[in-house]
Amino acid sequence: MLKVWGRKTSSNVQAVMWCIGELGLPYQRVDIGHKYGGNQSPEFLAMNPNGLVPVLRDGDGPPLFESAAIVRYLASRYGNDTFWPHDPLARATVDVWAEWAKSSVYVGFARPVFWPMIRVAPEKRDTQTLAEAMDSLTKLLKIADDRLAQHDYLAGDRLTVADILFGMLLYRYYTLDMARPTLPALENYYQRLTQRPAYQEHVMVPYDELREPA
Repeated sequence: MLKVWGRKTSSNVQAVMWCIGELGLPYQRVDIGHKYGGNQSPEFLAMNPNGLVPVLRDGDGPPLFESAAIVRYLASRYGNDTFWPHDPLARATVDVWAEWAKSSVYVGFARPVFWPMIRVAPEKRDTQTLAEAMDSLTKLLKIADDRLAQHDYLAGDRLTVADILFGMLLYRYYTLDMARPTLPALENYYQRLTQRPAYQEHVMVPYDELREPA
């Protein structure tokens, strides 16, 4: 059985859990990190010296960390040829979008947009910096919008690893109290994701516990 260390309000944990849910795999998850603590214990640091979640162990296998690497592992071991193609070129085509989602969109959203919106009181926000971050993020999301106007999912017409690493951001993006550009294809894509049971369970998770206390 899979064992996952990480709180359900971590977006990186959510990516791993959504992948597990889509693949229909049995698992046990342990709340670690943020208000739960435990991520600086010797036992946890022995699994991930960075002290970050998630960590996954598959049976008696070694502990794995870094969410994208975990998702790729799960897809390689348990996914079908559509979710994570066996052909190297087809796989690379999916991985291009997976890597773009993680290294560009996630980086452009999490720290510069999401955290200031939930951890800084409105009157204390650096509105200029936040506006610039939103402009940069919007340019990336327009790339996705153009892509999704041609395909139902990011890497084609079926859900793949690329969607796991991209779509896990959208619940937070669309539920933050902020102005957003109109991106019809992206919005339709998000609505399709919200109909997936595994997305509902593992990604559409309230994040109020992450807010700065008043």
